[in-house]
Amino acid sequence: VQLQAFGGGLVQAGGSLRLSCAASGRTSSSYAMGWFRQAPGKEREFVAGITWSGGSTNYADSVKGRFTISRDNAKNTIYLQMNSLKPEDTAVYYCAVDRNSYIRVGARYYDYWGQGTLVTVSS
Repeated sequence: VQLQAFGGGLVQAGGSLRLSCAASGRTSSSYAMGWFRQAPGKEREFVAGITWSGGSTNYADSVKGRFTISRDNAKNTIYLQMNSLKPEDTAVYYCAVDRNSYIRVGARYYDYWGQGTLVTVSS
């Protein structure tokens, strides 16, 4: 499975961005997918996850109500709509695939990773 994430950039606090992650290769409708982020000097953390076929979602408390994960199965693509961005959202955002049907929040469970896209939120 190959993943390509894009859509990052520089935005002012309170602004919005939408990230996309296109999957190719041996994808499966039984796989869950997630977005993670890693700020300088910090551990990689779970942001949001979605089941590929069922549409169930899960969010980190820090982004609930501001971020929305969605998918387009026809395009093998997931999205992360990020609204009301804060400077503390600044990080490299990664998409990842878990060869499992339910959403898990630990990065160690994810088997495939995209290259990351940088999101910078200025105050």
